[in-house]
Amino acid sequence: MLAQRIDVPPEALQAVAQRAAKTLLERREQRKHLSAFVAKTFALVDPGAAFKHNWHIDLISEYLEACFEHEILNLVINMPPRFMKSICGSVAFPAWMLGRRPSEQILCGSYSGKLSIKHSVDCRAVMESPWYGSLFPETVIASDQNEKTKYQTTKRGHRIATSVGGTATGEGGNYLIMDDPLNPKQAASDTERTGANEWLDQSWANRKNDPKTACEILIMQRLHSHDATGHMLEKVEGDIVHLVIPQEAEMRTTVVFPRSGRVLVREEGDLLHEERVGPDEIASMKRRYGSYGYAAQQQQRPAPKGGGIIKLEWFRRYTTPPAASKIQMLRISIDTASKEKEINDPSAAGVWAETDEGHFLLEMWKDRLGYPALKRRVKNLCLKWAPNELLIEDKSSGQSLIQDLNDDKEFKTPVIPMEPGKDGKVVRASVESPSIEAGLVWLPESAPWLHDFEQEILNFPNGEHDDQIDQLTQYLKRTRTRPVAAPQVRPL
Repeated sequence: MLAQRIDVPPEALQAVAQRAAKTLLERREQRKHLSAFVAKTFALVDPGAAFKHNWHIDLISEYLEACFEHEILNLVINMPPRFMKSICGSVAFPAWMLGRRPSEQILCGSYSGKLSIKHSVDCRAVMESPWYGSLFPETVIASDQNEKTKYQTTKRGHRIATSVGGTATGEGGNYLIMDDPLNPKQAASDTERTGANEWLDQSWANRKNDPKTACEILIMQRLHSHDATGHMLEKVEGDIVHLVIPQEAEMRTTVVFPRSGRVLVREEGDLLHEERVGPDEIASMKRRYGSYGYAAQQQQRPAPKGGGIIKLEWFRRYTTPPAASKIQMLRISIDTASKEKEINDPSAAGVWAETDEGHFLLEMWKDRLGYPALKRRVKNLCLKWAPNELLIEDKSSGQSLIQDLNDDKEFKTPVIPMEPGKDGKVVRASVESPSIEAGLVWLPESAPWLHDFEQEILNFPNGEHDDQIDQLTQYLKRTRTRPVAAPQVRPL
């Protein structure tokens, strides 16, 4: 039987040839340039989302390429969250390096084991894809060395995942990539921050195969002046390349790309990627984060211009306290101390009125009292103001006060134990500061206790005492987290 001849139109053959040529060109770019590889990686790890290219992806990619070529040995990149820093640094870059050099040895880390594993699994999914196999046919993951946290190529290269505080005993790398060693909550804690920095010094840095040639990369959003970025800039010997990409350009800035020589100018007020985050989203971030959080996480400047977690100008002022008919809830918030000596912190209590306009501080006292005198003072204060709730920090002498007042049958004020948590005073103030910055907290124009209260605000967190601030943040936490009563249903 004779084969039937099929005539293919020349236009169709030309279209096939054009598609093949385009594919070859794309693959050449993906092999040569990390930015092109990142775009394809994004489509593989997040297929439901549309990839929106922006100049910052090209910039980051060129800096990472410079690391790959050993032109940079210590690189710190600071940029806002949710702008593909992890896909670039922890997913695409290790896969691209192993494609270019299958024997390369890479260690990757993050603040949590769960996040480190996610990045590792995403990177492996890219390397096991048909597209990657056709792009880098010599790079194959060994079947007997293929785990979520460690996989090895048949050329003895590897990618190993760990987390801050974790172990990678006996394992080393030519490239150490740390992606967000702290989350925002951890960074505000002195204990967490110090622990992470010590681990980076004593464990992470020791995993370099050759300290003279190995490359260390830190990619993170700024969270604190003494976070891993601040620590690395201060402690690491040798030249460090520091790339800072703020959400908003605070001045006219010229950006020079390190390998291509491309020049980009950001005018004052230019947004990082307005197609993704525009003026409306920026305004929402500023309200939600407060200036302290926004300056750190979005601008990569871990303190707002003018400094201070809480600023006096954020407080609104009243000349006449709110009328009783406008007060929805009256609370007394107490931060207790149990010793009378001058060297010990005093106890502090604030009387607060909650209204539709915000929170009014009606009275403030601070004194060094022994426990019996403290208990009497609290009972007298409740007799004077008849509050709806008495908030007491549930630790040290506060625990005894809570128990004694609950056992006192003549004491009628509801006592609310307030768990301070383990995050520390600075964290608590940072969490509650947006309410103050939003103008929801009112102070009197004048009062005998006002100057002392204002001085404590001005000196925090470096002042000698912070008891009045503790009662303030405790009160704001209660108003923010109190349970909402279930609606009452009238019987028919």
